[in-house]
Amino acid sequence: MTSPTRPNTAPAPAPVPVLELSGIVKEYPGTPALRILHGIDLTVEAGELLAVVGPSGSGKSTLLALLGSLDRPTAGRLRFEGRDLAALTDPDLAALRAHRIGFVFQQFFLLSGLTTVENVATGLLYSGAPVSERRARAVEALRSVGLGHRLEHRPDQLSGGEKQRVAIARALIGRPALLLADEPTGALDSVSGTAVVELLRALNADGTTVVVITHDRELAASFPRRVALQDGHVESDERLPQPTGAGR
Repeated sequence: MTSPTRPNTAPAPAPVPVLELSGIVKEYPGTPALRILHGIDLTVEAGELLAVVGPSGSGKSTLLALLGSLDRPTAGRLRFEGRDLAALTDPDLAALRAHRIGFVFQQFFLLSGLTTVENVATGLLYSGAPVSERRARAVEALRSVGLGHRLEHRPDQLSGGEKQRVAIARALIGRPALLLADEPTGALDSVSGTAVVELLRALNADGTTVVVITHDRELAASFPRRVALQDGHVESDERLPQPTGAGR
């Protein structure tokens, strides 16, 4: 008599973290060498929303450059979606940034001679996509951040909050797994800054992993997770209670 087939009850494999940092050190040559980061251990799971907070000189910008593969650590291991970045060539890292990582900076970095849709389309400039596809996806990205009515405006015709939303749309056009935002509200008034934070929350709720670099402890405390840096060390790593309906 044939035994009945049993269903496969093996547990599903755990999802791979977006970022895994182990013993990360960053120093610059000199006499003596200038060490900025001292053995950072940090894991960021897919779908997280967190803030990295600290005063000027704490190592936030250096950490951002490493998280975004813009620089390489001096020592330690850094993995992105399970891939050891030390094993990748510079062209490999450039491709990773183009397809898997989006960047938003405090200064916007919009080109004054281009319309909003043209600025956003530059996010796909090195993707190999034809012009028609780049424009279509730029329009889609702008609509997703509430700027479908500003497609043909130039940067000098936009408010600060609108410029930052254009920058976010440009970061999102490649549909990245990770969005890195460096002081995204630093150049904005409180109303515009609040709107940008709510947009980041909405993007995270749609599945994008978001890491915000900030010196603003009040802003960091409003996120589900806060990692505090001090003098190149992780001072604390806290998961914070969230108001009902606020983020993930």
